[in-house]
Amino acid sequence: MNQVTSVWSRIASAIIWMLAGGFLVFALSFLTVVYQFVKPDRVQFLERLYCKLQLALTFNKQTHQVHTGVDPQTQYLFIQNHTSHLDHVAMYTATPHFKQGIELETHFDYPFYGWFMKARGTIPVPKDRRGALETLRQAVRSEVDAGHSILGFPEGHRTLTGQVGRFHDGLFRIAIELGVPIVPVAVTGLYDVLHKGSLIIRPGNEIIVYVEEPILTDGMTAEDVPALRDRVRDIISARVETRRHGVARGV
Repeated sequence: MNQVTSVWSRIASAIIWMLAGGFLVFALSFLTVVYQFVKPDRVQFLERLYCKLQLALTFNKQTHQVHTGVDPQTQYLFIQNHTSHLDHVAMYTATPHFKQGIELETHFDYPFYGWFMKARGTIPVPKDRRGALETLRQAVRSEVDAGHSILGFPEGHRTLTGQVGRFHDGLFRIAIELGVPIVPVAVTGLYDVLHKGSLIIRPGNEIIVYVEEPILTDGMTAEDVPALRDRVRDIISARVETRRHGVARGV
């Protein structure tokens, strides 16, 4: 990238930050107030509108490809790769399910975003990891019993390379214990928009959300966790690598 291009990309990013950042503060503040009076799953149309507008204000194009086996009436554990702070925004509108997120407890201290998550009922990952899995299991069970799906990022952090990182076992263990089907979700393009280690938001990219065929966990045991984990990761990674190689070839 030459110096002139770099300057213009920084100017464009600053404008996008003002637009998208200002909208984020307004929208999350509004939703936080709404949730004091109405359950979040009753006003899901507001969240879907927020997600669509939030992504649109980055001036990037988004499309969804959803497998026909994904049932709108079934509760799933959606397992997604983690590339950007915008991952959940891109994926939320892909299916009609109300998706409850899982977030580090420390993130609940963030202004606006943390307040929004608390009001929405986002599942916190405790600072003290002792007993954390059991706490998460109980929280996930409660959400599923309420008719909600779960959105989880088993890498635990955003990628630094654009590639799919190592998956942790916890969410897969919980899915098997509760008998909740898993849906692999691969989000491509967002790493090019905004990734860890950079504050530059880049417009003009194509973001594609692939919602893959559900994987039933009925009949599985703890011994099946490694194979299930690797199977889901392989499905997601295949989509991500195809996109990365296509971009490298200029496709």
